[in-house]
Amino acid sequence: MTRRAPLLALVGVSGISALGLAMTLMAIPWFVLRATGSGTQTAVVAAAETLGLLVSAVFGGPVVDRIGARRASVAADALTAAAVALMPLAHATVGLPLPAAVLLTFAMGLTRGPADTAKQVLLAEAIARGGTPVERGTSAFEGGKRIGTMLGAPLAGALIAVVGPVQVLYADAATLLLSAALIPLFLPAPPPAAPRPPAAGGGYLAQLRGGFRFLRQDRLLRALTAMLLITNAMDGGLNGVLYPAYGTRVLHSSALLGTLVTAVGVGSLTGAALYAWAGHRWSRRLTFALCFTVVGAPRFLLLALAPPPALLLPALVLSGLGSGMLTPVMMAVAYDRVPKDLRGRVLGLVVACALAAMPLGTLAAGVLLDRTGLTTALLCFGAVYLVATLFPYAFPVWRAMDARRPAEPAPPRTEPAPAGS
Repeated sequence: MTRRAPLLALVGVSGISALGLAMTLMAIPWFVLRATGSGTQTAVVAAAETLGLLVSAVFGGPVVDRIGARRASVAADALTAAAVALMPLAHATVGLPLPAAVLLTFAMGLTRGPADTAKQVLLAEAIARGGTPVERGTSAFEGGKRIGTMLGAPLAGALIAVVGPVQVLYADAATLLLSAALIPLFLPAPPPAAPRPPAAGGGYLAQLRGGFRFLRQDRLLRALTAMLLITNAMDGGLNGVLYPAYGTRVLHSSALLGTLVTAVGVGSLTGAALYAWAGHRWSRRLTFALCFTVVGAPRFLLLALAPPPALLLPALVLSGLGSGMLTPVMMAVAYDRVPKDLRGRVLGLVVACALAAMPLGTLAAGVLLDRTGLTTALLCFGAVYLVATLFPYAFPVWRAMDARRPAEPAPPRTEPAPAGS
């Protein structure tokens, strides 16, 4: 248990961070809409956070590699907490004009990226220290995040109704500070590294180019990133446009739409737990391909058919099973293929590519919805998703997912010196 304490702590931290961020994603639009009464300003503020997250995903990776994942995680969570708390504090004192609100939400996104990347790098080290199968460790981490996300939105809604969005934002900041405090408590500091020549790592721009170069040269990671570009664009359009349209035009109920989203979340959490239990025995390529097959086109086809909720809910739970296994599989592959000193840069770039596609999918979904209607838009998105999910079956490069590399040696344990030495 002592060896696995860092991994267990990271699972808890991932849940706490996800809880706070899920509450933030609900509380900030509510707060801005209540303070300004403008839907346009609320949308601009929300877009600023996404832009900050995208920028940090591209440029924050070298920072994580240079200062260390442990320091980067603590500092990024603390800065995110400060940006969240400053929003209601400024509103209550000097006022919160739109440029200030945009700047603060941009700062929140800018610090969230390094925080997420740093925790993924720390996870690989914690898995190695605990001697845990990488599939089990990544699944536990993903499960913690999904539990926090599932609890965060309804908790924020209840708290907003009782105490208002301002107090919820302060609670969000508190959860992020707690996350920052737990990292140094439970994750030991790495042993001091041997000094390197000044030119060994290069400057910031050289390190950033090194991350791009590694991603471009690794055929499997390049194929994985391309597939994420397509599927994340489809998911962005579904979550941002088609799901709300389905709730309005088919279900005629926001509460029932929330239940559908929760059903997917329940399936995802179950899938992550299932993969943690037995995933290390399975083929990564087949698991990845089958999960994308289940979570992709069938979901769009199901929504296009508009079955009664009694049939739709269990079907979405089954679809969510695949979603819960995908991230652990991809993280396990990345940990096997990316050297330790490049992980911050490469993982950040993969996340950036995935994020960059989501606004394009949202825009495409809106255009299709207006011009062709909901059913046609769902079928078009499902067809594109289906083509993308055929890639792992069709191209030999995906077989490299099963080429597991030897586990990293556990970091040396630091024992206290004997008395009198």
